[in-house]
Amino acid sequence: MHVTLAELLAQIPGIPSAEWPDGERYAEAFRHGSMSVGYYAPVGDDPQRPHDQDEIYIVHGGEGEIVIAGERRAVSVGDVLFVGAGVLHRFENFTPDFRAWAVFWGPPGGE
Repeated sequence: MHVTLAELLAQIPGIPSAEWPDGERYAEAFRHGSMSVGYYAPVGDDPQRPHDQDEIYIVHGGEGEIVIAGERRAVSVGDVLFVGAGVLHRFENFTPDFRAWAVFWGPPGGE
């Protein structure tokens, strides 16, 4: 499996929806078994909700803050973050160039 960053960015924004009125800001690169990897490029605010699977973010561009279960911390390029399945989280106060890889895996409810 192989996908380029340019191919993913060409899919962002995605089709508008109630949750993403300006189009979804996430593009899935590929999936294998329970694992999937994608690219997240939020704009303005981060409307995401808790996910069914465990997740790792790898910050690829910009900087900002992440709030995980009420705990806030600064994030910037190169940071790696773990968010357990079902845990409320969102990015806040991020720069316009903020981008992150997202890797999901495991069973619903986490490992």
